Amino acid sequence: MKQGRSLPEVLTELKRQNEAKHDYIAPAQALSLSEDGENIVLDHMGEGGSAQLGATDLFHRQLGSALNIPAKYYDMMRTQKPQLLSQNVNSWLADRDQNYMIRSMDYGSGQVARAFLSDRYRRIDNLEVATAVLPLFAGKEEMEVVSINVSPGKLFIKIVNHKLEMAVVPGDYVQAGVVISNSEVGLGAVSVQPLVYRLVCSNGLCVNDFGERKAHVGRQAKMLEDSFNLYTDETLEAEDKAFLLKLRDTTLAAIEEARFAQIVGRLQETTQAKITGRVQDVIELTGKAFDISQPEQDSILNYLIQGGDLSLYGLTNAITRASQDVDSYDRASALESIGWNVATMPATQWKELNA
Repeated sequence: MKQGRSLPEVLTELKRQNEAKHDYIAPAQALSLSEDGENIVLDHMGEGGSAQLGATDLFHRQLGSALNIPAKYYDMMRTQKPQLLSQNVNSWLADRDQNYMIRSMDYGSGQVARAFLSDRYRRIDNLEVATAVLPLFAGKEEMEVVSINVSPGKLFIKIVNHKLEMAVVPGDYVQAGVVISNSEVGLGAVSVQPLVYRLVCSNGLCVNDFGERKAHVGRQAKMLEDSFNLYTDETLEAEDKAFLLKLRDTTLAAIEEARFAQIVGRLQETTQAKITGRVQDVIELTGKAFDISQPEQDSILNYLIQGGDLSLYGLTNAITRASQDVDSYDRASALESIGWNVATMPATQWKELNA
């Protein structure tokens, strides 16, 4: 399993981000892109003022998507004809009769717009998630935060119960765990999923079939009169509190022994699914089917050969082992989920890939 940052470091960063972030609800007609195509301008802030924010690549991608501007064309205008991009964006914004949520953060050089979202986007922030689930495991010797990381896109918390252990095959033990993830910028729902932690190589396998996701969709957010500043009313606060309580219950349920036994049973089945085709071809076809890049495929092939287990279980372990070598923690976590998807693919698909 790829290691992120230390728990104290992540908590410190979450608190810093919580103080540095700022959210706005703005009518589309009060928004515009600067002439150089890089900054977003919010007009009529408060007493007739305005604010100009820098913008991340993700913000630009979400802005283009909201206005139905193809990403390839948006990027070409941004790099080659920024004035044309500004004209396009501002023209479409002027025709929109709706509000949008802009999430910004101070990265040290002023507020930067980091996400362009619907005004129905429900803010469930990383610090809220962390403070809801981490106390559940504090002081319990069998529980360990084996990996934790926060990036501009996502928060991941991966916890293992070292006392809940089973063997997939004799001598190959796995332990039960849970993955909690969240995105503040529209890159994914709040997600709680079981985690399988393989002791022989410290691999992590994120189990997609037995988890729960909560989309960031709710009531329309409101803005204060004569201002774009966002506020949360009592109803939204009550809903958020209820959700965080449910998040705690769901997190504990993800590590139940009966559920873990089901997951291990599924993995035991994969040990009987042998690779009968040419190994390189199986990996190439798997890569195409599950969106695995060529460098990742090369790494998977290397670990599959090293492991010597030419089965679907061996392929799954090679994928999760390869996840530790990628630079991006978010991508590593995605590969841990892909490992489970590969392990549990329909028999007909495995037959096609293994021909």
